[in-house]
Amino acid sequence: MSANLIIISTIFSIFIIVFIVLLLRKKRINIKYSLIWIILFTILLISILVPGFLSFTTSILGFKTSSNMVISIIIVVLIIISIALTVIVSSQDKKIRLLIQEVSMLKSKGDKKNE
Repeated sequence: MSANLIIISTIFSIFIIVFIVLLLRKKRINIKYSLIWIILFTILLISILVPGFLSFTTSILGFKTSSNMVISIIIVVLIIISIALTVIVSSQDKKIRLLIQEVSMLKSKGDKKNE
């Protein structure tokens, strides 16, 4: 990897980690959702700064090339994120539906009392 690419990738990874931490401090993102991003970019930072880490990991996991391993890991991570977001959306949908029902019941009780 060229020196320019290492520097740019390192700066980008650190920027994203700092950005996620700032979002956490401002309470704009929940810690359980931010951990996956912090872990991913920390691993990326380690793979950039430690020479041979990527080839060592590639050989341990049994991939022929590093690019195949990286693409496979990215696909797995995206699938996990999609499943996690689907679970979150489903639970939020249930909560919203319950809230709408409760508000409707309270509204109908209030209308009956006013009559």
